[in-house]
Amino acid sequence: MSSLIEQAAQRLEQLRQAGVDMPATQTLATPSITAKNPDIGTPEGQPAPLSRRVEIDLDALATAGIVSPNAPRSEIADQFRVIKRPLIQNAMGKGASIIVNGNLIMITSALPGEGKSFNAINLALSIATELDNTVMLVDADVARPSVMRVLGLPSGPGLLDLVLDESKDMSSMLLKTNIEKLTILPSGTPHARATELLASDAMIRLLDDMAKRYADRIIVFDSPPLLLTTEARVLASHMGQIVVVVQAERTLQSEVRQALATIEACPVKLMLLNQAKAVFMGQYGYGRGYGQGYGYGHEQPQA
Repeated sequence: MSSLIEQAAQRLEQLRQAGVDMPATQTLATPSITAKNPDIGTPEGQPAPLSRRVEIDLDALATAGIVSPNAPRSEIADQFRVIKRPLIQNAMGKGASIIVNGNLIMITSALPGEGKSFNAINLALSIATELDNTVMLVDADVARPSVMRVLGLPSGPGLLDLVLDESKDMSSMLLKTNIEKLTILPSGTPHARATELLASDAMIRLLDDMAKRYADRIIVFDSPPLLLTTEARVLASHMGQIVVVVQAERTLQSEVRQALATIEACPVKLMLLNQAKAVFMGQYGYGRGYGQGYGYGHEQPQA
């Protein structure tokens, strides 16, 4: 055990000597010599990679109308308790039938500006308040990433880096947060063909690996809109569950039907009506007018 810890400490010192910025919040994880850690993914007997930790301003979340552990009884929190329940049941194999990759949940929309990112963040944070579930939030809208900005966090390596270099360890890209059961995978280093990378074979292999390695974790993807790129549809074909966000009094019915037609292969499709003022009168805003009301518009499970 001592030799492994010494090796990890030497590696840390090498990084410092090489000029790598080592934040004060960065910690050295103690390696396991008896079994592979499923949350780290390192070979047996090898030092675990250095963890990266970020602090989310929980008070700012509550002020912005986002689900926060500091405000568990807010109206937005109550709404997402209803929204998340069937998704969790399906993800954990407790639904009407077993769903392949049921723990991979994609949040999308027909077109940009319908509130999908806001809903993806709220869903992930709501799941993180569960006693029995952990959640990973992935910013897969690589052309227009917004998860880190909304949460007030700096951008960094993430999804695109893993797709471009399959030798990289996912655990080194994950961000641990001060919300115990929430980790975040940023969109990663910007790339000229970022959107096309979502439809690559490397991306498909990464999704399969995530579904298997983190089978006990719910993974929420904030993805590109379905009608904006064909790559989003390829991504959708490997998801177990898809939530399509529809903005009330804006999205045309024809656009919704066209979007749903692109994801027919997904086992479970749910629709979430965003800004439904006639249903929910609570006022939540965070800069783009999102969040005045949330609820299920329609549920369309398929065998």
